[in-house]
Amino acid sequence: METHVRMNLGRRAALAAVASLAAVSLAACGSSDDTTTDAGASQSPAANTSTDWSAAQSAEAGGGMDALVAAANAEGALNVIALPPTWANWGEILQDFQAKYPDIKLTSANPDGSSQDEIDAIEKGKGQASAPDVVDVGNAYALQAAVAGDFAAYKVATWDDIPDAQKDSGGLWWMDYGGYISIGCSQTALDKKGVKCPTTIKELDNPALKGMVALNGDPTEANAAFMSVWAAALANGGSADDIQPGIDFFKKLNGEGIFNKTSVTPATVASGATPIVLDWDYLQLANTNALKKKGVNWVVNDPSDGLVGGYYTQAISATAPHPAAARLFEEFLYSHDMDGGQNGWLRGFARPVEFDAMQSDGTLDPKAAALLPKVTGDTSFNPTQDQITAAKDAVTKNWANAVH
Repeated sequence: METHVRMNLGRRAALAAVASLAAVSLAACGSSDDTTTDAGASQSPAANTSTDWSAAQSAEAGGGMDALVAAANAEGALNVIALPPTWANWGEILQDFQAKYPDIKLTSANPDGSSQDEIDAIEKGKGQASAPDVVDVGNAYALQAAVAGDFAAYKVATWDDIPDAQKDSGGLWWMDYGGYISIGCSQTALDKKGVKCPTTIKELDNPALKGMVALNGDPTEANAAFMSVWAAALANGGSADDIQPGIDFFKKLNGEGIFNKTSVTPATVASGATPIVLDWDYLQLANTNALKKKGVNWVVNDPSDGLVGGYYTQAISATAPHPAAARLFEEFLYSHDMDGGQNGWLRGFARPVEFDAMQSDGTLDPKAAALLPKVTGDTSFNPTQDQITAAKDAVTKNWANAVH
């Protein structure tokens, strides 16, 4: 999802466009190592060699799912990029895909890379067998790459279950999973102050929290931090047209010694160096069990006064070296099976984009859904691309002076 290390080991420099999470009941510090999982050697049916899967805009257009599976097995490989195993349960999802399609060798490159790293890899890797087949990026990057012609049009079988506002009508990109900016807090640390973990943004402005409140990265570069500033703006009279109150709020916290500029990592949270963190709720929730084992009671609240949500976005490279496998992977991610991607993200505490449709057809994992944090307050925040650009410009211009 950062040039700064995230609590789950880092990801995403995307200043992502966001979509209203109400539409579906609600938009790193890179490692250059590649992680490769070798496929098994089971027998697969013959592929339909007459289909040009790089041009197929649906499985049906290419001859159906059986034909797609056969073609993907014949290609025998799939390249993904910037998918940290602990981010929204990507580790389990990739393992499930590999188990279901053992004839496809799955290579996961640069797991802690950024959205820009993903787009760069597509553009620089054209014609190379190691280039990414698919990407998972912030929506602002998806919009730019789609205009540049980097993506292939494709519509998964469950296309109609994705809300219209969260997909390109021509099939160039479609959102996948999301959540809300949340307040993660060590109640263990705050017990020493005799204070309860904040449930609202405004409660962060408390002298008892001196040196405690941190952002997950620099908001001029890191998506989660940028959206956290916008959450603070909403809590302090701002809007989709005005992020400045959020900048001013952190200027105030900085002046009062409350704002903590430490780069957030699992180690800083566990040690108490960053006892309060603003970040995506699904990332914060994913760390609660590990922190509990280290004696930290980590509490996660979606602030009622600053509800800001966002989704990441899937797309297929227009020059994917394994076009059939790329399309099969997307079908897997958007299937309603218990071992498919939609329920996989849900088990990672993220809200799958097809949540409402799955709830209606009874395919949603009920236990995982019950663990999502409760949301109260106004969920209508849904800025346009122009508003996002203006907010990004304001933060880039004013942030450094505000918290110097």
